[in-house]
Amino acid sequence: MGPWQQKQLAEELISAYNLPVARACKLTGLVRSNYYYKSSKDDSDVMAALQALADKHAAYGFRKLFALLKRDGKTWNHKKVYRIYKLLKLNKKKRGKRRLPARVKQPLQEQVALNSSWSMDFMSDSLASGTKFRTLNVIDDCNREALVIEVATSIGAKRVVRTLEQLLDWRGKPTAIRVDNGPEFTSADFSSWCKKENIIIQYIQPGKPMQNGYIERFNGSYRREILDAYLFFDLEEVRQLTGSWIEEYNTKRPHEALGNLTPSEWPLKTRSGNMENLPLHSKPTQKFTTFPLHSKGSSNSKI
Repeated sequence: MGPWQQKQLAEELISAYNLPVARACKLTGLVRSNYYYKSSKDDSDVMAALQALADKHAAYGFRKLFALLKRDGKTWNHKKVYRIYKLLKLNKKKRGKRRLPARVKQPLQEQVALNSSWSMDFMSDSLASGTKFRTLNVIDDCNREALVIEVATSIGAKRVVRTLEQLLDWRGKPTAIRVDNGPEFTSADFSSWCKKENIIIQYIQPGKPMQNGYIERFNGSYRREILDAYLFFDLEEVRQLTGSWIEEYNTKRPHEALGNLTPSEWPLKTRSGNMENLPLHSKPTQKFTTFPLHSKGSSNSKI
């Protein structure tokens, strides 16, 4: 630490704790005469010029700013300019703020045909070992059918796209997908894929989770009945229990919003649908990226 930094620290100690100058100098290792020393140099011109350039070009570093000063005809050498550069604390790394475009409110609407709108969201939990894992949940807004719950320790934008491509192979293409403003959903990979597939992305407004109320309601059921109900020792157990729960959720569990029909019964009963790869007169055959459950395994229920 140089004398200038020692003097700054001493001044901060005196201001914050009302210490005597001698005590502050002793704590910082500063010679007392250096504390009282006043430089006869006038760096105000350098400070003003450098600060003006930094305000105008916030992303520029020292070398670029120094080059601009030279182009303006300034004769200050790089040592002097860099000293002022550090004095102004322009050498501190600035964190860029991710700016989202304005989101228009997208009210939840009751869908009358399958594949008109899907909802998608992430959840997280941990194994008994403390390892964190995430789930990507996708449902059809029309009949509340659970289309997939992808389970992994990490699910990035590329994996989201791969999961959706698997869904499109057997389920058909949705008209729109409703999501929040998470980095996976605002990424270039996801947005460019939706544009290529001609799928509309309906972003909810930040801080308004109930604009994605269908998936939030689904997440609550999945949290209570699976994630909070079992102690998991590995991801295979999570996938097995999740696959079994999805099958029961879609084929056996009645939904009040569907007139107490199950999600798989509703399209057959109402003859409503928009499924490109599935005849409406036949019963849907579920496919999951989670592994289907053949036996319940040995997971211990949480107490």
